Amino acid sequence: MKRRDFFKNGLLTTLGLSAFGASPALASTVKRKGLAKNIIFLVSDGMSAGTLNMADILMRHKYGSSSTWIDLYEKNTVKRALMDTASANSFVTDSAAAGSAWGGGMRVRNGALNIGPNGERPVPILQKFKSMGKAVGCVTTVQITHATPASFCVNNGSRNAMPEIAEDYLKLRFDVMLGGGANYFSAERREDQRDLFEAYRQTGFDLVRNKQEMMNAQGDKPIMGIFADEGLPYAIDRKNDPDLMNSIPSLAEMTQKAIAIMSKNPEGFVMQVEGGKVDWAAHGNDGPALLYDQVDFDEAVKVAMEFALKNDETLVIITTDHGNSNPGLFYSGQANKNFERLYETKASNEWILNQINPDFSLDRVRELFMEYQQIPLTVEEAEAIMTSYTVGADGLYNPANLPFHQLASMQSRYTSIQWAGTNHSADYVELATYGPGSELLGGYVKNYEMHNFMLEASGAERELFV
Repeated sequence: MKRRDFFKNGLLTTLGLSAFGASPALASTVKRKGLAKNIIFLVSDGMSAGTLNMADILMRHKYGSSSTWIDLYEKNTVKRALMDTASANSFVTDSAAAGSAWGGGMRVRNGALNIGPNGERPVPILQKFKSMGKAVGCVTTVQITHATPASFCVNNGSRNAMPEIAEDYLKLRFDVMLGGGANYFSAERREDQRDLFEAYRQTGFDLVRNKQEMMNAQGDKPIMGIFADEGLPYAIDRKNDPDLMNSIPSLAEMTQKAIAIMSKNPEGFVMQVEGGKVDWAAHGNDGPALLYDQVDFDEAVKVAMEFALKNDETLVIITTDHGNSNPGLFYSGQANKNFERLYETKASNEWILNQINPDFSLDRVRELFMEYQQIPLTVEEAEAIMTSYTVGADGLYNPANLPFHQLASMQSRYTSIQWAGTNHSADYVELATYGPGSELLGGYVKNYEMHNFMLEASGAERELFV
């Protein structure tokens, strides 16, 4: 099939099936076991297969038990499938287009949020479920206005319109929204100087700004929880800083709180849970950040599954929107010993590089890496890092212009982790489902099919499929 035909047929198939209410992800000959009153859709953003693999190895050997995700595979608890990740204009998607495939039920161009190639504006899925009377919401470790949560919520031609998306959330009044992104709500940081924090308060939201306030929230009114200016700290940095542990909730804690509040709704709930900084760490080739944020995500999966195993009306979906940088643990005579350094790591590459300033001695740089990552950099490697602070570096999610990629290249001989690149890949990705509707899912799914799959699994009215 020619490239232009692939994208044309993918779009036409999506539009046609949405219009007729069909759901190609479902195997129609399989008997349905029941309807999903609740749906928990968990996304480890930018998770390549190697990320899942290495996090499981780390957890087995550091903590003595496998990851929740792999344990679900080992015990055959979930239905497993592969999912494609293409967008309307590329084999390689970005998070906005990938999330919009789920959120709007059609392929859109990279960068767009539920705006089709011909201007189509499909109703985002959380708006649909809200109209059914269900409680809805998102929790994430990045900005709550970022591409993946926004893809379930709004229509916008640009994922970068985060100040506008923050205003959209005010109008939508979803039940629980938790993450980062204070800069898009704050009068001091918004270009229009509008104080959205005050606007949320005045219109009846419970505005929570730290972990304790979140824990104390009663859930008797909509909750907007904002815990950082942009994305939340990486999990490994949070866990090794008592102040951050006290003030910033983990993804599992946010998930637990959101479920506790929304499950009170007699009509049920639908929520998206995103481990968003897995993607950021992959872009930066930051091994410690990547693995421990994947562990952080896995703890949220555990929370969701513990709820679902006690509630037979809950559908859990566990997946990623695309691969990123395709990291892996590679062979060497010291692979095990090298990887074990990650068991004792106390900080992300990002945190360490932010501690360094141009007047550091080479010995101080080397001491820093030994203290926090057990990595014995050579004098030459320390000198190369210091040089980068004057020459400069680049990369996504790198406002401080830090030498992420140079450092990752050096670290590979100490950790045996190698990277295929620094950006998204076109890989088919893991998809696991548990609960009502899982039995109907085929072994290979196109990303946009998940929209109608969720609607049909919940018994939604047919007009909501359009």
